[in-house]
Amino acid sequence: MWDNFTEYIIKNYGEASLIIEVGVGSILQPSRILNDKLENTIIRCVDINPATGDVIRDDITNPNYDIYEDADLIYSIRPPEELQKYISDVARSVRCDCILKPFSSEELSFKIKPRFKLVNYKREVFYLMSRF
Repeated sequence: MWDNFTEYIIKNYGEASLIIEVGVGSILQPSRILNDKLENTIIRCVDINPATGDVIRDDITNPNYDIYEDADLIYSIRPPEELQKYISDVARSVRCDCILKPFSSEELSFKIKPRFKLVNYKREVFYLMSRF
């Protein structure tokens, strides 16, 4: 289910030192795939209510920027529309790329849509904001 999405990240961020998933919830498969495939990359998972001990607790609406500092990529799968701006603002603040993958039936928040470009990678659709 996550093969194309994680393949895109591996292909484009294979040299990254730190990748962070925000709002991981209980869907740990994408971060585990990345952790297995990107041996030299730290994969950090963040959620306001961590489901496991591996997940760091943080409220993206009032973030601890130390968690995100030096990230090459911040991504979020199915982020609620009301959190999308906070996620992209954190990525901009720490100067890293940001991928948001809303539900297939949802669009990106109109407040941040101009920052992002639509990516269709092997039928996997998501939005990318580049740091540059």
